[in-house]
Amino acid sequence: MNNDVLGELRLGHLFHAAGLVPDDVVVIRHTLSSDGLASQNEAESPKLLTYTREQGLNNKLGKTPPRLWLNFLATTGRRARFLTAYENHGEVLAERTERCRFFDLRPSQVFSAHEQRLVIEWTADTVNWAKAGKHALMMPVVEISDPKTEPFPGFDSLIVSFGELQAIVEDDRYRQWRTALSSVQGIYLIADTKTGKLYVGKADGAERFLGRWSVYAKNGHGGNVALRELDGLDLAHRHHFQFSILQVFSPSAPAAQVDAAEVHFKKALLTRRFGLNRN
Repeated sequence: MNNDVLGELRLGHLFHAAGLVPDDVVVIRHTLSSDGLASQNEAESPKLLTYTREQGLNNKLGKTPPRLWLNFLATTGRRARFLTAYENHGEVLAERTERCRFFDLRPSQVFSAHEQRLVIEWTADTVNWAKAGKHALMMPVVEISDPKTEPFPGFDSLIVSFGELQAIVEDDRYRQWRTALSSVQGIYLIADTKTGKLYVGKADGAERFLGRWSVYAKNGHGGNVALRELDGLDLAHRHHFQFSILQVFSPSAPAAQVDAAEVHFKKALLTRRFGLNRN
């Protein structure tokens, strides 16, 4: 279901239908990060409860947080998909530290029919990760449907833009892609569709394709010198990058074999002489 069908449906309408009092609710937007929930799988696992129940002493939840905590996971742009609800039974004072408080959170059936189905659009201030229920009433409901899984096209057929790469890393529709990309190592190609210049890189070791490409999705240049220079001149330039895979190796392939393949493609595609490789 999209906005054309939903019209002006807002989160507040769902609160009303479920009999929720806004003052009893806090809406939380989680994002994936290496020091928190590192992956979609972790966000859908018991780690979500462990992660959520630990809160800073003076954060946005306030001295006495509301009874119901609605947990969403950021996907693309300002969108966030509903994960699950917890009922807050108060702080566990015995666990308090100098920096953190721990709450007795228990799974709730509130909005259980909407788990993984409800997508809302967060307000423009996405850094504000927690919204009191009364401040979340006007958030648009973007979608109420089962997430449509995007089938993985195969390594030989994979060509994606920078925007698509961000979705692959973050959006749960691309779960099959993440599984495939995290299972192999190999050689990839970045094409600058504005200039035609090419960059050959490798995704090896434990990082593999998903780990390496997640860095590009996050900062736009992956730490590569020439790409960083382009990004420094124009932040929008990253949207001209196109990603594809040149060769795939099993996780057990020796590093020397992957290194040799990288050198081969740099020579074959002249990326040191005419492209974006600096070494």
